[in-house]
Amino acid sequence: MTAGNRAPRSDGGNEAGEAAKNHAPRSNESNKTGEAPKNCGEKAKRPDALSGMVFHAMRMMAGTLVSRVLGLVREMLTAALFGATRQLDAFFVAYTLANLSRQLLAEGALSASFVPVFSRTLAADGRDDARRLADEALTILIFGCSAVVAAGILLSPFLVDIMAPGFAPEERAVAVTLTRMMFPFLMLVSVGALAMGVLNSLGSFFVPAIAPALSNLAYIIFLLATMRELSVWNLAFAVLTGGAFHMLLQVYWCSRLKFTLRPRRPDFADPQLRGMMALFLPYAAGLSLNQLNPVISRMLGSFLDGGSISVLTYADRVLQLPLGLFVIAISQAVLPVLSRQDPNDTASFCDFVRGAMRFNLFVVLPVAAGLCMVSHEVVHLLFFRGAFSEWAWHATGTALSLYALGLPGMASSTVIMRAIYARRMPRAAVLVTGVTVAVNLAASVVLMRFFAYAGLAAASASAFTAASIFAAWKLSRNIGGRLRIFELSWLWRVLLPLAAMSAALAVFKKFMPYPDASALSARLLWLFAATAGGGAVYAAGTLALRCPEWRWICGAVKKRG
Repeated sequence: MTAGNRAPRSDGGNEAGEAAKNHAPRSNESNKTGEAPKNCGEKAKRPDALSGMVFHAMRMMAGTLVSRVLGLVREMLTAALFGATRQLDAFFVAYTLANLSRQLLAEGALSASFVPVFSRTLAADGRDDARRLADEALTILIFGCSAVVAAGILLSPFLVDIMAPGFAPEERAVAVTLTRMMFPFLMLVSVGALAMGVLNSLGSFFVPAIAPALSNLAYIIFLLATMRELSVWNLAFAVLTGGAFHMLLQVYWCSRLKFTLRPRRPDFADPQLRGMMALFLPYAAGLSLNQLNPVISRMLGSFLDGGSISVLTYADRVLQLPLGLFVIAISQAVLPVLSRQDPNDTASFCDFVRGAMRFNLFVVLPVAAGLCMVSHEVVHLLFFRGAFSEWAWHATGTALSLYALGLPGMASSTVIMRAIYARRMPRAAVLVTGVTVAVNLAASVVLMRFFAYAGLAAASASAFTAASIFAAWKLSRNIGGRLRIFELSWLWRVLLPLAAMSAALAVFKKFMPYPDASALSARLLWLFAATAGGGAVYAAGTLALRCPEWRWICGAVKKRG
């Protein structure tokens, strides 16, 4: 079917499945289904959908595990070579500016607007129409990224002044040059992100998850190969090399699945393309607000002691392992499934969101609690060598423990935001990110006066927790009933094993202190024993109390078989 003989639609995409063909999705945020709010609490269980979501999430986790481990190796190498210095602060400021654009365009608004429309087109109209939509989106993406890269290079001095107003002139000059060098990184990862959206919609989750691993590996190899002439400029070239490999792997894998991406002249009369672009602009506006959070931390951190930005960045890098392994993996698996559901069937939609939220928290809560308790030990094991000082060790450990407190909020907000994207609520997306920025800014200004870098980390955790609560409220209003996530029948089955795990870790640390002066093998063995023991206590407790998440995991394993 060609674009010329399709009837125009206001939603920008077709619904998947027979039920969806009989219902036009809504483009506003009000509940017009006529269903009573109580439907959101009715049992409309879809174990196959939830098991499928868990199955895809497990594949994402497998690939992401490799990526995040290599990411930690990358940061360990960077820490050993550069420590926590003002020169490295300049690199992190420059990298943040290039990365902000990537997160805004590539992994933010593009994913939020492209994946739901593409998934519906693929399910309802077939591969040819979906391929045409992807090619047209690629053309628009290339032109848009080119404009942003050119503007970023031109405005680098102004951007650095905003990001780090406390830098001295020589530090500012280094940051400006590094920013100009790394802005083309945006083009590489944006094309890779479009390919990732195609692969996820086609049911391929492992390759997109492993692509960052190839990027990190390229970064590590480049840095090791150029160690004899070591400088902060090597880091910029390493980032660009990693971005190129990240893009090429996913574009190549699309072609392996007979979905080769080629630029095509956009047909702006196409309702799917117009719908995607209509969603892109408000999501980009909302996400641009959200990207102010790292800017706030870097900007305020530039007024603190030298190395403050670096320790916050190191702590954030460690946090990326559980964040990517669990939170991002689950949210990536949720969006295509949600996009294919009939939005008028609010009972089933609400039930799936509730299940996804609970599974995410079921996994993330013990990770957050464990990371809080062993943060200093983790940082010592990963970074305490070379130029990484004892002050940097304790400062990074403190920041990491505070960041970990925000993991449940991050987990909740990512799943709810995917549901908001699937129900096409751009206004709500903007409001949620606005709440995140407002809370983060207010808390940072207050807390940094008393706790310096630790106050900035605590402010970030508070912001994501507040955003998740506000996002859940907005989604429940749109659906027409409460999400009922924290029902006592589920909550106590998770909190009791969580308390038992925390107590077991506290006892272990008291009678078996971390051997910080011992060999690497002894420290690795201690951390493995602590994490494996704590995880075993939590798993045994949730199994004994018959948490339903284990049924979904078993269903995912059977699906894989």
